[in-house]
Amino acid sequence: CVFSAMIHDVDHPGVSNAQLIKEFDDMAQLYENKSVAEQNSVDLAWGLLMDTAYTDLRRVLFANDDEKKRFRQLLVNSVMATDIFDPDLKQVRNKRWERAFFSSHDDAQEGADLKATIVIEHIIQAADVSHTMQHWHVYQKWNRRLFNEMYRAFKSGRLDKDPSLGWYKGELWFYDNYIIPLAKKLKDCGVFG
Repeated sequence: CVFSAMIHDVDHPGVSNAQLIKEFDDMAQLYENKSVAEQNSVDLAWGLLMDTAYTDLRRVLFANDDEKKRFRQLLVNSVMATDIFDPDLKQVRNKRWERAFFSSHDDAQEGADLKATIVIEHIIQAADVSHTMQHWHVYQKWNRRLFNEMYRAFKSGRLDKDPSLGWYKGELWFYDNYIIPLAKKLKDCGVFG
């Protein structure tokens, strides 16, 4: 989970996946217009992790091929979970949440693994927007940086709409429709006690 949080925005281009797709960016073409920035982050970070310079780190992270496969699966799932605007991924995550917490499981270990995986995905989502759940000055700092990034994209022609025109209402919508429901899910699953 910590590794995913650390690498989830590696080489982020400063614009949304939708914009990369609209621009027919090479990265969008490579990843077939699906979770473009997220897949790029995973590929770059995984490639770096596989470098011989990180042999000792790999030995700590996974001791054998099965653990390596599971680690990569968790890494991919958790980083892909930060693509919160892909409706297909959102639907898949919601179905997996329902299956994990509201369905019976013949195999108790399989049920526990499913719960753990989906909770990790939701924790990384919370980490991705953690500035929204912290002290006011932290929220302002990171929100200002996000706004400035989006405003630069607008000024350079890489964003259609001036973010200053609806920033306040957009933030309220984001809290009501994403932050608060996410916080409720994490509370309800009991991951934090």
